[in-house]
Amino acid sequence: MASVDTARPVSARPALPRAYLFWLIGTRASLLGDAVLYFALGWAASAHGGGTGALVLTAITVPRTLLLLPGGAVGDRFGARRVVITGDAVMLTATLVLALVGLRLGASPWLLVVVAVVIGTVDAFYLPSTGSMPRRLVGKDQLPRALALQQAGGQIASLLGAPVGAVLVAAAGLTGAAVADAGTFAIVLVVLVCVRPAFDVERSPRGEGLLAGAVDGVRTAVGDPVLRPALLLTAAAAGLLLPVVSLLNPLLAREHGWGAGTAGLVAGGQSLGMIAVALVVSRRGTLGRIGRGAALGLCASAPGIAAAALADTAAVAVAGGIVVGAGSGMFACHIGPLVLTNIPDTHLARVQSLLVLVQSLALVVGNNALGALADAQGAPLAAAVCAVGVCAAGITGLVLKPIRRLRRK
Repeated sequence: MASVDTARPVSARPALPRAYLFWLIGTRASLLGDAVLYFALGWAASAHGGGTGALVLTAITVPRTLLLLPGGAVGDRFGARRVVITGDAVMLTATLVLALVGLRLGASPWLLVVVAVVIGTVDAFYLPSTGSMPRRLVGKDQLPRALALQQAGGQIASLLGAPVGAVLVAAAGLTGAAVADAGTFAIVLVVLVCVRPAFDVERSPRGEGLLAGAVDGVRTAVGDPVLRPALLLTAAAAGLLLPVVSLLNPLLAREHGWGAGTAGLVAGGQSLGMIAVALVVSRRGTLGRIGRGAALGLCASAPGIAAAALADTAAVAVAGGIVVGAGSGMFACHIGPLVLTNIPDTHLARVQSLLVLVQSLALVVGNNALGALADAQGAPLAAAVCAVGVCAAGITGLVLKPIRRLRRK
């Protein structure tokens, strides 16, 4: 009688490198700590009035925006790993100082503003370099799955940040939140010291000035037939899709007479949809035509936005939120590897800095324009504008040849 081979088939998809998984765990822990600290800073600032709260937020945003492009040039010149290690060390020191000074003198406005300036400045150098790290730790064939797992971890950290921050602030105040964030920075600092990039990436020329390097990064991205439309799609998503989550959902809930709990359920549905799609992509990979996947993600989110705008019951709004999250997750999981695999090795951090800058500027414009429209004509109309705009952006991506024909590498 012939023997039956019961051995399991070998998986066609190799596991992600351990170095990347350790880096991912460390950075997601740090992201959770950051979310906790941001909640604590906002809560502490609100005790001094709305003006102080706005000043603290501005103190983070302004240096981050002004220094992003030079920050990307620094990452490409001196090495992304060196920049993120330095940034983590600075933030570890800053959070410990915040905990000590806050314990002795209290959360005074000047202390909150100084910490906010440090956060914004470090972010300007840290974000472009850490955004390029997956390319240095993972091969291009595994990059889409790696970025999808990163996206899921980021969403989970963001989802847990506010409630964990509320518990810590209630129990130990701003000092407790600062100590917790310092602990996460210590974790990621140890991870970064131990983990070394597996793939060599060429640095920018040493003789190139930082300003010239930043300008060259913009020129490279704008002149590239794939990166240019990808940046435009990213701007459309940031200006029309992200405000639905942060701005219009609470306004729609108030206009319908729903409470904060319902608004929280809608936001939770959006996170759930995004996490679910990210986990599927991390397991199975992106669509073969990766550019089409990004465009379809924008198109898929439009019905969810429309449902949230027209919903007359909370259940419909939550369902719409899940659809919005799934569509935005599909977009994010495709646009990330699309951009990262098409950046020249010498421009990784610089193009990442431009990507963050485009998102930030589009979000500022979108929030203010949609907020004004919601005040004048109502939140449902503002949400309808978002649905139409996001769908139009997705269709444009499907029409553009460089995006439509781009295949997964």
